[in-house]
Parts: sequence; structure tokens; C-alpha cells
Amino acid sequence: MRELPQWEFDIYALSVPRGHGFGDKEPRAAWLTDDGRTFGIVTMYHQTGPFGYIVMRRRVDSVWVITAEATDFGTLHEARLAIEPLMIEGKELEPMKPGVAARPSLFDLQGREPSEVFKLLTRPSHVPAAWALNHLYLALPKPDRNWVSDCQTVNFHTRIWEAQLLASFREQGLLVTQPYESPDFHIANRLGGEAWVEAVTANPPVAYNHVNAPHGAMPTEKEEVFFGAAALRFAKTLGNKLDRAYDKLPHVTGKPFMIAIADFQAPSSMIWSREGLIGYLYGEGAQVATVDGRAQAVAMPATHLLGPSAFPAGLFADDRHAELSAVIFSNACSIAKLYRVPISGGGAPKGLRYTRIGNFFDRTPGALSGIPFCLDITSDEYRGLWPHGYEPWTAEMEVFHNPFARHPVPFELLPEATHWHEENGVRLCSTVYETSILWSRTIIQNEDQRPPQLEDFLGGERSRAVTL
Repeated sequence: MRELPQWEFDIYALSVPRGHGFGDKEPRAAWLTDDGRTFGIVTMYHQTGPFGYIVMRRRVDSVWVITAEATDFGTLHEARLAIEPLMIEGKELEPMKPGVAARPSLFDLQGREPSEVFKLLTRPSHVPAAWALNHLYLALPKPDRNWVSDCQTVNFHTRIWEAQLLASFREQGLLVTQPYESPDFHIANRLGGEAWVEAVTANPPVAYNHVNAPHGAMPTEKEEVFFGAAALRFAKTLGNKLDRAYDKLPHVTGKPFMIAIADFQAPSSMIWSREGLIGYLYGEGAQVATVDGRAQAVAMPATHLLGPSAFPAGLFADDRHAELSAVIFSNACSIAKLYRVPISGGGAPKGLRYTRIGNFFDRTPGALSGIPFCLDITSDEYRGLWPHGYEPWTAEMEVFHNPFARHPVPFELLPEATHWHEENGVRLCSTVYETSILWSRTIIQNEDQRPPQLEDFLGGERSRAVTL
């Protein structure tokens, strides 16, 4: 057996019901058998002990199940000696329990023609993404019966959004379950906080091939950015979910309810559509204006979105939808996210270079644009952006709170997300990470090619106004 580095342990630990939330039993070391069938963790109670262990094994359908737990060892060495006999190579996989259906293999097509985007996972450069996605799929408590066929074919992005939400929730130590067909997730922390989450993607009016599609045209006028086509697509997508009245389901009534939305409405739209979501939710955008001889961000309110439908803006501007506690958003639901997490930890394929370019959120008071960056994701500089020592799943998660929510979501429920909320009529942002990325894209090269430089992109990338 081999001892696991932190990043790899963190991937496997996402299959534990509470993910990284081990409570007062802190993981001290972990091992994986060479056949990949057994995963062992030594834990320590508080700071001094006693020590214990958790053993997980693969079922015949590759799902991890807990098979042994123990406590009351005096030292880490004693716990390791106790766990070693359970870490047996070549032992048969765990059987299925009666009444539990075996989970289909993510990469068994069963005669289906896969989508072009699913085929990307077979490329050598994307092997880390395929590996990560498979682990997340197997970690889902109870995926939809069509999960695999959807992922392989027409609903790839919907399914990877669910997988990335699971990773983000369990990375934050939440108990994640799927006890009902809808909403998609129930999340809870050890403090008694809980919420229901329904996942959805904003899709294009006309389907397009996501592989190598040319970048869609980005709006240039501020009104269009905040209140144009992107805002309308978000409005219709969220509206369709609200029409289903999830809050009235017996298991949801009286509890916080959130919709988690990711954007695929146009090629590369996720790098610029975030402002459209903000414009729709709050009925307010921002533009740069000269005030007292100085450029400043000034509010740009709107009661309706652009276009002939005159769709109302400001979902969170009053109490009309108090049943919706918050909207979760990420601008990084992508295959690139799936490979960046393991590669930034240390799982990079040989012979390839992965570079991420984009804009950091500038927290300087009065800042009007982001801070451009161009970083090799295996570099110490990139890894040092986060306390994990690698890119976390939750890095781009934003929670937009409804100030009129009937059942507000406590910040402590999603402690590592960026929270947008109101106090005394002022919109504020709070986050645990110093680094927030407004938008980005990732470039893959052979390592013998010239590394991209920030100067290569400064002329072609547009400036981003971020003070909202």
C-alpha cells in the first residue's frame, strides 16, 4: 500500500458522507492499496488522541463503502499497525446489499454514441478530468437512474454541474444526501444548518457543439451586459424551476431552498455572463462614470430586462419570491475545472503544460476592473493562491442571497463560498479566500512549446468592471 498525498486523499475523502468534515477526528494519514480497492484513514481525536481508523472498500460497482471503524489507539503507529491487516491486496470487491442496485460504469457506453464533449475525456491531456469525474460520480449518494447515459450524451454539462456541486459541498464538510427525486441535494452541517438545493444549467435556445466552438460575441454595452440576452436566459431558467414549487414539497417546507445554476447558453458565455445573473437577481448593474473628475462605479438600476418581452428584473428586489433563499453560481463548471484540481495538486500528465489565464477580483476599495493573471497551474505561485496548496472545488462558488428570503441560508452552511448579501440596503461581499477569479480559460500545450505570457493576452482580453 502507498501513503496518499493530501490532494489525492481529499479526492477519495469526497466519498465519505461528510466529505472533509471529520469533526473532532482529524485525519492524520491515509493509504491506498496498490490494487486501488481499499482506502484506509488514521484519525486523531482533537490534538492529542486517541487515534482511530476508517477503512473503505470498493463495491463490485466501484462505489466506496465504509467496512471498518475503530478508536482508542494510543499512538498513530498503533493505529497503523491495526489497520494494516485490513489493507489486503487482491481481496474480492464488496458485494451489493440486498435491494441496492449496482451503479453502471461511467465509461461503458452500452452501444450509445457519446457526445463530442464526452469524447474529450479520452484524450491523454484530459485523463485527470476523466479520473476526477468518475470519482465524483461514484461519490454521489444516489444519482438519477439516467445519470450515466445523460453524461455520455446530451446532458453532459448538467451532470458535471451536479458532480462539481457534490465536490464543493463535501469539500466544505457538509453531509450531502439525495433522499428524494427532487430537489437534487439536501445539505447539512454539524451546527444544525441545512438546505435543499436544485441544480440547473442555463442552456442555449439552439444546441451547439461545445468542442472547439468559436467564442460567442460578448456584449459591449453595459445595459446589454447586465440586462440583455444572458440575463433573460437566466430569468427563464430560474423561472422554470420556481414554477415547480419545490418549496411546497413536504420535505422542503419550512427550510432554506436554493437553486444552483451554471451557464452554457453560448460558447464561452460563462466568462462574461455573471453580470447578467446579477442584473436579473437585483435589478441593478454598474457602469463607470466620471464623478468630481474621477472615474467611479455608479449604480445602473433597471425594472425590466431588455427585449420585446420586457421581462421584470430584480428577482431579489422585493418579497415576490421569498421562497427562494439564494442562488448558487459558478463560472467554472467545465472539464477544465475537473482536470485543474488534481493537476494543481500534483497529478499532472507528463509532457504537458496547463496554463490558466483570466482576471482576479480586485478587492481594492473603488477598483473598477479585475487583475489580469497568467499562471502555470502546477507552479508554486498558483498553488499558493489557496490554503489547500492546490485549487479547491469551491474556489469559484458564489452565493447570492435573497434579502427577502423567508428562510435565509446561514453563511456557516457554505463557509468557503463567496457570499453576496445586503446589510442596511448595501450589497456586501464576504469570502474566506483572498483570491477570487472573475473569469478564466485554460490552455493546454506540449511542454516543449513556448509558455504563454501575460503580455500575450493583455491586448486581446477585455477589461472587466467588477465593482457592483
